[in-house]
Amino acid sequence: QLHLVESGGGSVQPGGSLRLSCAASGSTLEYYTLGWFRQAPGKEREGVSCISSSGGITYYADSVKGRFTISRDNAKNTVYLQMNSLKPEDTAVYYCAVSAGFGVGLCRNPRLGDYWGQGTQVTVSS
Repeated sequence: QLHLVESGGGSVQPGGSLRLSCAASGSTLEYYTLGWFRQAPGKEREGVSCISSSGGITYYADSVKGRFTISRDNAKNTVYLQMNSLKPEDTAVYYCAVSAGFGVGLCRNPRLGDYWGQGTQVTVSS
């Protein structure tokens, strides 16, 4: 059973940065597609960024392109999301997810996620 724990969320001012981490236990992440999703109050969960098992293919939502960077460290069994130039509209609970198949298509369909973390709050406000 794979267990995921997110960390790194918090409150920042617009233009600030945060780095989210998602550490896994119980199994290796090496063969999984990994992704970050977010859900704001009253909105559906949306795919923010995903990375293939090899790390060679990434996906970013248009709203975060050029500002967010996803990376993975299989040796540490961890996936990261570096978030720069944060905006108030980035405020949400951020979740990591893994998928055994479907590649970065995971980001377009949260139902493809096999395992999910509990989420970490990100608040961007002045």
